[in-house]
Amino acid sequence: MREIDRILDKIESCIRESTYYPVETDRIEVKDLSSGEDWKELYKSACAFLNANGGILIIGIKEKNKNYQLTGFNPDNEEKIKELAKKFTNEDQKPLDLQGYFPSIEIKEMLDKRVCLVFVEKLPEEMKYVYYNKEAYERRLTGDHKIDKHKLQAQKELRDELANAREIQIVPTASLDNLNIDKLNDYLIRLNRDIKVESLKADIPSALSFLSRKNFIRDGKPTLLGLLVCGDNIYDFVQGRCQVDGFVESAIEIAQNKQIIKDNIIQLLEQSFVFVLKNIQVGVSAEKGGKSKPEYPEKLIRETVNNALAHRDYSSDRFVNIIIQPDQHIEIRNPGAFRADQKILIDQVVKTRRIIPNPKARNPRLADLLKSFDRWEGRGIGMASLTNSCLDNEIDVPFYILHTENDISLFVRKGKVLDEPMKLWLDSFSGFIYKQNKGRDLSEEQEIALAYFYKSELLNRQERYTIILTPDNNHFDVISTLEENGLIYRHPNSPDLYPVFLVNRVLVKNEYSNELLQIFGGAFDNLSNDYKDVLDATYQHNFFSREDIVSAKRVNNYLYSKKFGPTSDVKHYENYYRKIRTIFNNLEKGGFIVRADGSKPRFVLNTNFPRTPSLFD
Repeated sequence: MREIDRILDKIESCIRESTYYPVETDRIEVKDLSSGEDWKELYKSACAFLNANGGILIIGIKEKNKNYQLTGFNPDNEEKIKELAKKFTNEDQKPLDLQGYFPSIEIKEMLDKRVCLVFVEKLPEEMKYVYYNKEAYERRLTGDHKIDKHKLQAQKELRDELANAREIQIVPTASLDNLNIDKLNDYLIRLNRDIKVESLKADIPSALSFLSRKNFIRDGKPTLLGLLVCGDNIYDFVQGRCQVDGFVESAIEIAQNKQIIKDNIIQLLEQSFVFVLKNIQVGVSAEKGGKSKPEYPEKLIRETVNNALAHRDYSSDRFVNIIIQPDQHIEIRNPGAFRADQKILIDQVVKTRRIIPNPKARNPRLADLLKSFDRWEGRGIGMASLTNSCLDNEIDVPFYILHTENDISLFVRKGKVLDEPMKLWLDSFSGFIYKQNKGRDLSEEQEIALAYFYKSELLNRQERYTIILTPDNNHFDVISTLEENGLIYRHPNSPDLYPVFLVNRVLVKNEYSNELLQIFGGAFDNLSNDYKDVLDATYQHNFFSREDIVSAKRVNNYLYSKKFGPTSDVKHYENYYRKIRTIFNNLEKGGFIVRADGSKPRFVLNTNFPRTPSLFD
């Protein structure tokens, strides 16, 4: 069943049972049309869908005060609905005929009346923005909003860039004979999966109008985009631009794998996705009677591969690499570069490397094409999907490595943002956090966001770029609360429009040599690093944790997770724990730590230690 049919069933159920369930989204709008003013609002919503990501208008239902009323669609309005595509103008107020972007109108039965569905296709970037009644609107959440003049100007500049986009450049060595009608129709079948958008074509001559409109051909010659979609012997013309090399890198030689994929863009996407899915672990969840569950979210895998192919630099003939490191990460390496306005590079105070999830696409037509198969079910949102998966605790913090000016790797990491090491880190500072948070425990959302910021800092120190959290790609009220309570703060040199948040400096400190020298003096100088690590951890828990008394087990778990990550090798863990127990015994014998209650092996630092002069006094 299509998503729109499920929505209609939900509305019908609400009407029958006098209940309410919100259905309007950034792609769904309910309209009544029983008054003239309603028609103006319909035109605004259609304009907003055209200028954003498309959507569906449901006509014949009135929504007011969280209540649905079935008013029904008046068949006398059918001709007026068919003229909807001619209600808009360009910025010079010249009328437009956008019939191709209103691909379908459906009449559906509901109870004793009918409703009308109007499907609105998003405009390509080179046609945005269109106007209704001298105003341009765009869809944001459930509302239609006027587009401000700065955004309108930025879009004009983008249109100029797109005029010379690489994806629609003519491939001089190719001709119309190199386009395959069966491949074109395969694309159209996929495009028409839910709603018929375009008729199948008998041959290439009969498809010329469509090919030209979609920029698959220009001046009678195939473009790069056209060849990627429906070209024959495509590698002869575009070389590595139609290739993905997949690798599985494992310490076990028999588990290693390599696959070279060369194909048209849609098949390339599908085969690359299948390669990843076949070479990652798939478990079984308790949901829905034992549903299979890959170690990375399946939708995120598809979108990440999609983005690599859609946004790569097609001026280079180098191919895309997908490298799977079992139980660690998926690396997607492709030719391309971030624009200067996407990179935040700050070295003062704290080394900071962040990427702004800028929506401008390098190859917007190709990006739209690859997203079009899920046109009415949802939409990919690029980097925001990565951060959303992080904040849902489905993956660990992803990062980018910029190898050269035109070579980028994205690492999607297995695990969780709020994993066991992060829980132990938060526990070690739980007293400090509790006070900063005004006597309240952090919610899980707040813990995940705080862990994201902390891990971002650690990755940035290694020249790894992480994705900045913005109001568009995170639970922003969570960040506001963390900032208000002083658990995070804005980097003093971060851009005004894209504030970079850093963790309170108390929370990033894990070395307390100066404080321990004040307590132990020269005796601390003579200790080995392992002993100093144990005292550092003990100090941190004694002074910053709500449970300020430590055991050897607790310090061991904290240090082990900090040095080695989550426990995976039981023998290695047990050997390390024995070493920590020995250190605890020796520190107690030496008077560095004392039992908190005199009997149980739970310790605090001995602040009455007979201090001797230090080398640093």
